[in-house]
Amino acid sequence: MTNTEIQIPELSQLEYLPYVDSEGNLPLSLQVKIGVYGIFDQEKELLFVGYSRDVYQSLKQHLVRQPNSCYWLKVQTIERPNRSILEGIKAAWINENGSLPIGNGGAEPKWNQPIDAKQEMTEAERVQYQDPLIDEVAKEKLLKNIARRVEANILEVLKTRGLQENIRFNPKLKTSGLLDLK
Repeated sequence: MTNTEIQIPELSQLEYLPYVDSEGNLPLSLQVKIGVYGIFDQEKELLFVGYSRDVYQSLKQHLVRQPNSCYWLKVQTIERPNRSILEGIKAAWINENGSLPIGNGGAEPKWNQPIDAKQEMTEAERVQYQDPLIDEVAKEKLLKNIARRVEANILEVLKTRGLQENIRFNPKLKTSGLLDLK
């Protein structure tokens, strides 16, 4: 790639940063920063490469969507938004990795889409939800309760990780059984 604006750093040459630091925070220095990031598990295996106009917010989203997978990260920030530069760095890192990270392949929706709490329905909830006699209001209430249960489970995992960040899910999405940060 012949790009005079930025030298693409090798992923292997970048420093590992803890996803959640010793004070329980995400890297505050990445707030409102444009960049590419690699997310690693506890064994420092690359699971996802993404880019964002606000790396901090994106990292927060990935953490609630994949709380058991986000332990280390590597980041390259750039000054101005430039999709071709961001795409170039992302492609170079995936290529350097030698294989497509799981979060950039079939599991990509679990990293980039709102959490579908309906996937966590118990059998009893599924029967209740599919009951032809249940009205829309009752369905929404059921989905909201399922979303709240899934939210509580996520927050519990994050608490055990020592996270001190304020995590607030969009309340309007819960009635459709979805969880996403506000």
